[in-house]
Amino acid sequence: MSVKIIHLSKNDFVLLQSINEMFGKVFDDEANYCASKPSSTYLQSLLDSTNFIALAAVDEGEVVGAIAAYELKKFEQQRSEIYIYDLAVVSTHRRMGIATALIRELKTIGAARGAYVIFVQADKGVEDQPAIELYSKLGTIEDVLHFDIAVEADDRDV
Repeated sequence: MSVKIIHLSKNDFVLLQSINEMFGKVFDDEANYCASKPSSTYLQSLLDSTNFIALAAVDEGEVVGAIAAYELKKFEQQRSEIYIYDLAVVSTHRRMGIATALIRELKTIGAARGAYVIFVQADKGVEDQPAIELYSKLGTIEDVLHFDIAVEADDRDV
């Protein structure tokens, strides 16, 4: 196996589309990742931005793993942190160090950008146990609550 880690650039929008397809299959959420595909112009713009980071693990031309992350510039100090939004590896390539290699590459990118930390969330449920085990090897656990807040206004937002 010769998996190559690729840091996507502006012209890698086709590869980003492949990452979306892989995320859809791995997360069993093709409705969110594949149903309303962004245009190539949108993906090029995203890849060209300074705050989005995409890494693909490619084996024999096929995306077998990936990270989508965002660099968040902080206001309280002149520094940034990197948030891993999505990380997945296809089942046939798990337990081979691909997720760890993706995170190591992200750490290198973060260091080059002057980020002070990389953070990620994992659900406490049984289905996220492999992610919890991976992240426990690489970092420290913080017991936090996560809330999703809708952007639509409702009568209670007073």
